[in-house]
Amino acid sequence: MAEGPEGLAIERRGRGSRGKPKKLPKDVEEDLLTEVQWLRTENDYLKNLHALLLEDELRQRRKRR
Repeated sequence: MAEGPEGLAIERRGRGSRGKPKKLPKDVEEDLLTEVQWLRTENDYLKNLHALLLEDELRQRRKRR
């Protein structure tokens, strides 16, 4: 070891603390929260649309039989 016996005493495992995350500006934070809300709403809409399409497909398969 290049540091000698003192080098063994230094903890080198893991990552060090990066400290407290910095606060975003208020307008950026509001924009991000608005976008998250919009994306959650869009995701719910798409899930419902997908469920309706599957239900319609099942009905059409049952009619054919």
